Amino acid sequence: MSRTVDWEIPGEIQPKPGDCAFDLDRALSAVLGLRATIPEDAFTAGTLGIERAGSGVLIRKDGLVLTIGYLVTEAETIWLTSAGGGAVPGHVLAYDQETGFGLVQALGRLNTPPIDLGIGLRVGAGDRAIMAAEGGRRHAIAARVVARQEFAGYWEYVLDHAIFTAPAHPFWGGAGLIGADGRLIGIGSLHVQNANGRELRRDVNMVVPIDLLPPILDDMLTYGRPNRPARPWLGLYAQEVEDAIVVAGLAERGPANKAGLRPGDRILAVREDPVASLAGLWRKVWAGGPAGSEVVLKVGRDNETLTVRVLSVDRTQFHKAPKLH
Repeated sequence: MSRTVDWEIPGEIQPKPGDCAFDLDRALSAVLGLRATIPEDAFTAGTLGIERAGSGVLIRKDGLVLTIGYLVTEAETIWLTSAGGGAVPGHVLAYDQETGFGLVQALGRLNTPPIDLGIGLRVGAGDRAIMAAEGGRRHAIAARVVARQEFAGYWEYVLDHAIFTAPAHPFWGGAGLIGADGRLIGIGSLHVQNANGRELRRDVNMVVPIDLLPPILDDMLTYGRPNRPARPWLGLYAQEVEDAIVVAGLAERGPANKAGLRPGDRILAVREDPVASLAGLWRKVWAGGPAGSEVVLKVGRDNETLTVRVLSVDRTQFHKAPKLH
């Protein structure tokens, strides 16, 4: 996702200092620009690209930056920029596959204060918030939370209580979601469509809640990942099509591809347990044991029902480790 320096959020939806009970410009200054370059032979280069741009949020005085992990997965170089000008290099510290959070350490002085974390702040539909990319008010949107609900991603990912905000920010990756008290309440992850009851579908941002960070932060700083067994990964991209869970794609070197799954296959059950939703599929896969466990899938192909046995792996074994600086 590339950006130019001359874009601007329309003035009528930019946040206004008079509408905030905190120092708006100070809070927005903690949101940094982030650019990453990834080796051409990296596992994620084909899907996420070799040049990635987004945002990160300074959360500690020592230069610790929180972002969304897909921006920095397998990154070879990182550069961080602030609204005040100047750029400093960064080093990838950690990426958590389960939450999606990434951590970067700035390797130079950032002349901006960090933002406080809104841990424990109740966030619900209708609440006011600000979705901000690097660049101050011109790159921020006065938004509202439109939903707190489950989100399932096609890439083997589930959040129990994701935050959804509107209007959607055009540069959502790693953007900071700032609550009504000026604290950070989430990190921007996706641009999706949301529908609630009879409401028409509308563009929204999916945001990873900040409350998911404290339980894993110390481990991420110490080990580069949470100190828990890795979930089983299949290398399977699936989506809900009407009432079916359908294989939409396969990682080229992933376990599901090796086991013989094909795009278009319908996943009927994990072991003998039927699946009715994408989130249900992933949860049943993870319930079978850690990475390395065999996952038995019942699959519909043409007019046949097949049993496919997939030997799962830890997906990080496919990723290049960050280079030391």
